[in-house]
Amino acid sequence: MRVVKQREDGIVRRVMLVDDHGGEVAAVNPFLSHLFDAGYSPNTVCAYGYDLRHLALFMADRSLGWNDFGPPTALEFLGYLRRVPSRRPAQRLGLTVATEQGRLLAPATVQRVLAATSSFFDWAIAAEQYTNGENPMQRRIDHALGRVPERHQPFVGASRQQPIRRTVRVRLPLRLPRPMSTEDIDVLLASLTTMRDLAIVLLMLDGGLRPGEVLCLQLDDISYGRRRVTIRKRDDHPRGARAKARTERVVDLHEPRTLDAVNRYVLHERPLDGESPFVFLVGGTGERRCEPLSYQAVVRGFARRLDRLGIRAPDKTPHALRHTHATAMWEGGMRELALQKRLGHASPESVRIYTRVSDEQVLADYDHALRDRS
Repeated sequence: MRVVKQREDGIVRRVMLVDDHGGEVAAVNPFLSHLFDAGYSPNTVCAYGYDLRHLALFMADRSLGWNDFGPPTALEFLGYLRRVPSRRPAQRLGLTVATEQGRLLAPATVQRVLAATSSFFDWAIAAEQYTNGENPMQRRIDHALGRVPERHQPFVGASRQQPIRRTVRVRLPLRLPRPMSTEDIDVLLASLTTMRDLAIVLLMLDGGLRPGEVLCLQLDDISYGRRRVTIRKRDDHPRGARAKARTERVVDLHEPRTLDAVNRYVLHERPLDGESPFVFLVGGTGERRCEPLSYQAVVRGFARRLDRLGIRAPDKTPHALRHTHATAMWEGGMRELALQKRLGHASPESVRIYTRVSDEQVLADYDHALRDRS
């Protein structure tokens, strides 16, 4: 069973889950089409396809029909996922289990598959494809979560929202962001040989932009005089790059090196005959030199460069540059709300991960406490 992408003019227009004989998995593909209609990005729809592949394999392995999937089956599905070997390399160290059959799915992957399954059954109930009652991925009010002090509450007493959790879920480790060290950043910047790559790296490092947001920038989004860029939601990138946030925002870039690098790239290195409005093009001398750069090209190029520098690690990705920026801004004194707006996060919970005390701060407070005690 595999996920198939159908493209038109280089853009993914449809995602399908097909079996080993090339036939469509009839129950899943209408849901994937619905996600496109609802405005989800091709990358997100593909991710749903890969997640629901596990569900379809589980159903086929047990010869179950979709209406046979009930709450007891959901518990059995969780146990099945916890024993599924992973076909992908580890993205982080120490968060997966290895067996004689190989590495198993990470807890975060299992949790994502369960969430995709829950969304699928929500759709199936609305589309009258599942007629066995409520969503089998049962949800319940979690009173303990409501008592968590750091849980976001828009206004005390004004919100009627109840904290909800799925009954079938995996306990996840609380992971901290992995900013890159100053030494690694210096080595990386010194190794960049093209103005395009330098501009891309600095937009993530100095502006906190996501890789997809950098690739979706158009020439009109850059204001050199006001030293800022505007992040807009776009669905027309030919290579499928998307800005994750659904709302537009302005990101100020007051470090001179950032927009200077972008300006030098546009004036001296960007193909003069490029008609695309997107800032970052493939470049070079090949036939695709005037096409917008893809997300996969950025990820592969970043990994190859770190390999050559001898500093590659599972947590050192282009997105780690955004973590590096956010951590530096918090430690420099930026308030939580301001950091949330700068990064384009929808809720404070997403930003709070950066507000945990850094190792350097813990060490400084520890030394201060030792001096006071003595």
